[in-house]
Amino acid sequence: MSVPFKPYPFESKQYDARLPERADGRETQRHAVTIVGGGPVGLAIALGLAKHGVRSVLIEADESVCHGSRAICISRRSLEIIERLGALDGFLAKGLPWTGGRSFYRNEEVLHFTMPQDDNQKLPPMVNLAQYHIEQFLLDAAERHADLIDIRWRTKVTSVQHDTQGATLTLSTPEGDYEAQTDWLIAADGGRSTVREALGLKLTGTSYEGRYVIVDILLDSARPTERLAYFDPASNPGSTVLVHKQPDNVWRIDYQLRDGEDAEAAVKPENVMPRVQSLLDMMGETAAWSPIWITIYKANALTLERYRHGRVLFAGDAAHLVPIFGVRGANSGIDDADNLAWKLAYAIHGRADERLLDSYSDERVFAAHENLSYGTKSTEFMAPPSFAFELMRTAVLSLAARHPGVRPLINPRQTSAIAYRDSPLNAVSDPLVSGPAPGTVLPECPITIVDGGGTRAGHMTDLIGTHFTALYFSDDGTVPPALAALETSCGVPVKLVPLARQTPADTTRRCGWDHTGRLFPMYGAAAATLYLVRPDGHVLGRWQGNGATLAQRAFDALERSLHALHA
Repeated sequence: MSVPFKPYPFESKQYDARLPERADGRETQRHAVTIVGGGPVGLAIALGLAKHGVRSVLIEADESVCHGSRAICISRRSLEIIERLGALDGFLAKGLPWTGGRSFYRNEEVLHFTMPQDDNQKLPPMVNLAQYHIEQFLLDAAERHADLIDIRWRTKVTSVQHDTQGATLTLSTPEGDYEAQTDWLIAADGGRSTVREALGLKLTGTSYEGRYVIVDILLDSARPTERLAYFDPASNPGSTVLVHKQPDNVWRIDYQLRDGEDAEAAVKPENVMPRVQSLLDMMGETAAWSPIWITIYKANALTLERYRHGRVLFAGDAAHLVPIFGVRGANSGIDDADNLAWKLAYAIHGRADERLLDSYSDERVFAAHENLSYGTKSTEFMAPPSFAFELMRTAVLSLAARHPGVRPLINPRQTSAIAYRDSPLNAVSDPLVSGPAPGTVLPECPITIVDGGGTRAGHMTDLIGTHFTALYFSDDGTVPPALAALETSCGVPVKLVPLARQTPADTTRRCGWDHTGRLFPMYGAAAATLYLVRPDGHVLGRWQGNGATLAQRAFDALERSLHALHA
């Protein structure tokens, strides 16, 4: 239920439906991968596959990118993924970065929080960017891969039949209906997933009774970009209000409905506008404003038990519904895409047993439960589901202004990268004094990248690509011959990158130089330390020893993860 207004400060291109070549109502070409859903998750999967040279067909029911802000906060981890997909420039040019926020109880500030941000980081912890921009920038990148990504607009899935070889879809367009066959089917078609329904699968978990009206307004204001939360404000007594500044003078306002309020009446402009005006008056905003989009939201904490069902894979809201508090929805879906794309590509290319995809389900179901745990804590504080929770919240808010120890209860942590601590892919590794353990995302650190005799400023995340990355720490960047052979002996793409504590001895080979002196301590690395990193930036294993030993342990870890583990 939403109310759009015109004009919106963003004009999307409209796309027409088209029919592929068919015979007897069936498309003549069978596809390697079909993705249902052209939102941020579906586009990210298509881009991830294209980076590995895998063609996909993307099915989208609408005729353009979405309308309304919807997802608005993109995390640093998501930005790292988006950079590897080749779409980062638009996000940084348009998005509004922020590092923290403030919470108020009635008329008193009770919390000022900041997210981790230091000199090691390349990207901001969060940027505000409406979903229509998110989709457009990913779509722009997808259109640069038109040879590998076939986007079919105004095309709806009406039925799905699947077997051990793939799936057959019945597709409906304004130009006619047809069947299409695919080896792999990815459902990224949102919370009301047609594919999930066709397979008879159900999300399980908790649906909350509390409802929020979400309003986008146009307002020219010089306020800084930060997350603002108002508990029991004078503008909406007894409820919670969240405010986010977006690009183009768009402001996103979420306010909680009181018990018993009629949802249909709540989104009518004549009922929304007085509440927004009351909020702006309370904030001291005096400029003229106008509404541009209104909808209603109900928090859900739900997930499928498994995300792989034979050759059908689920991602994003089709797989899990995470409460918006803590901005885990779109960000967890982008993480799904990053995890899934390389594994499916490796299976399609024959570089891994297809049962590697079971680890996609294992890892991302674990991540969903982590996200749901934090999302549930946030939801129960933002919209208390019972008198007991409400009593606890009131106590916390009342004490927070004078007792700093209780303030973290107001703001359970924002979204962050999930460590797959118990992933079946993790290799048995050496204990180090510090550094990322297997399953953990590679931490950021500035380095000088030496390549072909030249140097440039860089970061650790610049070293990650569609390949596995072997990071070898040594004093001067010299690589033992046995370890150098790793790039050609594994049967999968592996890039060996030396990391030098001092000026590299060989400036013709690509190398990272720890010019700040921070990298080696951060990674707990002495000379002759090897980290093996997956294409999605998670550590597979880490070891110390001589070149031959390190090469063998890395080779064994790859063989086990991609083949032997699943045999």
